[in-house]
Amino acid sequence: MEHVLCLLHTDADGAVPQPAREAVTTALRLATELGGAALAIGVIGAGAAAAADQLAGTGVERFVAVDGPDFASSRYATDAAAAAAIARATEATVIVGPATARFARTLPGVARRLGGRIDTQVTGLAVDAGRVIAERWYYRQRIVTKASRTTRPWLLTLAPGIASPWQGEPGQANAERLAVELSAAEQRTRVVGIEQASSGAAQTIRPDADLLLVAGAGWTKKQADGQPHVADAARLVLGFLERTRASLGSSKSLVDQSAEGGAVMPFMTHLNQVGQTGSTPRHPKGLATCCHGEEPHVVGWRFIRERRAINLDPSCGWARGKADVLYVADAFEVMAKVNALLDGAS
Repeated sequence: MEHVLCLLHTDADGAVPQPAREAVTTALRLATELGGAALAIGVIGAGAAAAADQLAGTGVERFVAVDGPDFASSRYATDAAAAAAIARATEATVIVGPATARFARTLPGVARRLGGRIDTQVTGLAVDAGRVIAERWYYRQRIVTKASRTTRPWLLTLAPGIASPWQGEPGQANAERLAVELSAAEQRTRVVGIEQASSGAAQTIRPDADLLLVAGAGWTKKQADGQPHVADAARLVLGFLERTRASLGSSKSLVDQSAEGGAVMPFMTHLNQVGQTGSTPRHPKGLATCCHGEEPHVVGWRFIRERRAINLDPSCGWARGKADVLYVADAFEVMAKVNALLDGAS
């Protein structure tokens, strides 16, 4: 019989972050589909035992926590020791956790310590004839595979956005505090601070945002008066982001223009790039502006649930089944009107 462990970590405030809650949803469903397999939740980090109380409403009987100052910050050595200890204590055979930066660098090493195997960035889990089936995308999200393993323990990190975050009332989880002894070598690394990734002075990358705004190279091209208006474009785009708290994406052609001597929006970098050579976001909604909808760019949009686009060309790629709605209009005029409406609604 499988023993499922949902392995989580707290954020800097001691709360359970959204990717962790998404993993909880998947783990609960997986345990049910396995015929009521034993399920435990393990939490690592600052205030881990208190964070477990936030998940008491799941009905899971066993919670295991590793907390304390040594585990407050993300360090490979301490996180790996804690995760391995929780896995052994719960006798886990299938371990699922969020594919966060903290676990992405830790859990492969944990699989090695436990003598198991790991699959990362899994986009779906199902049960077929008692076997756990993991779904994963390859080749820039062009090929999807489904696979199962017999090796145990089997660790799987879940890509963000593949499940709804678990929501429920907090309670008393009565988490078992697990003592993990650390050697001097495991405490050698010291965390002296955190530097947030940011696109220039403005924070434009928000993975948890409900809306993704993608700006294409058309924003920097000559407009109806024969002149480019990059400063106006930057003001409109940044104004929309500030009003809506949306996340910002970009096509490769736009972020590459700086290397070619072209004018670009000052807050746009390769961190914002979406598509075949960039990221593959999973926001509920997406709005493409001044993009043409070419396949290399659209491939990064395939997990956006509702896609809309603004383009002056009625024959662009977005009009060929790649957008749910195409607005044939001037993006400068549309976004200026939208910003004005948002100002009026606030």
